[in-house]
Amino acid sequence: MKVSAFGLTDVGRRRESNEDDFLLEPGRGVYAVADGMGGHAAGEIASRLAIETLREVLQRNETSAKPMNAEDAAEWLRGAVVEANRRICDSIRLHEERRGMGTTVVALVHSGKDAVVGHVGDSRMYLLRGGELARLTSDHSWVNEQVKLGLMNDDTAQRHPMRNIVTRALGSRPDVLVDLTSLQIEPGDVFLLCSDGLNTMLADEQIHALVLAHHHDPEAACRALVDETNRHGGDDNVTVVVGCVAEIA
Repeated sequence: MKVSAFGLTDVGRRRESNEDDFLLEPGRGVYAVADGMGGHAAGEIASRLAIETLREVLQRNETSAKPMNAEDAAEWLRGAVVEANRRICDSIRLHEERRGMGTTVVALVHSGKDAVVGHVGDSRMYLLRGGELARLTSDHSWVNEQVKLGLMNDDTAQRHPMRNIVTRALGSRPDVLVDLTSLQIEPGDVFLLCSDGLNTMLADEQIHALVLAHHHDPEAACRALVDETNRHGGDDNVTVVVGCVAEIA
């Protein structure tokens, strides 16, 4: 499998600083988006710690005697996210002014066709296959809990004033539960990882149309998604990573 990928982050129209970060390692089969929270630059620190940890754990794995393969991907990803959570919690403990900071994270790791998605918080992964867009993650957020209980629909949740309240994040407690989903990727697939700055501004139908229109060009897809988000108000930082899967000739 060959993946061409691109990542883009933007401060948006309302915020003064960008607390998002992303990891783009198509040659290693690793991609991630982190959305920091906490203000006063603390959110920026948390998201950076998360992405740096994923990169460092990946490099550490590559220097070990056993290379990463599909069988190890889920355990590697879980361990990397747990390590990121530990580092963020340690940073909060050592710096009182960082109390309350945290970050979401969503990551994709693949080896050949075998892939695993891991996430904590409300950053998302979507998969475009056969012209249809599927959401592969379930937000750890207060509004999504209401949707699951049948007390709110998706349209209401997207506009709800409490839509930014997450129920799970790195840095919120010493232990963290990482949701993991396994899948097989296929030639023609397009995956999208994003912070909630995208999906709080655009409905899934709008995201679908933009990804479908640029399904052969990840850079064009990223730029179209960010531009459209800002045209709809750009209330938050927005980060997108798009990957297009092709068979190696």
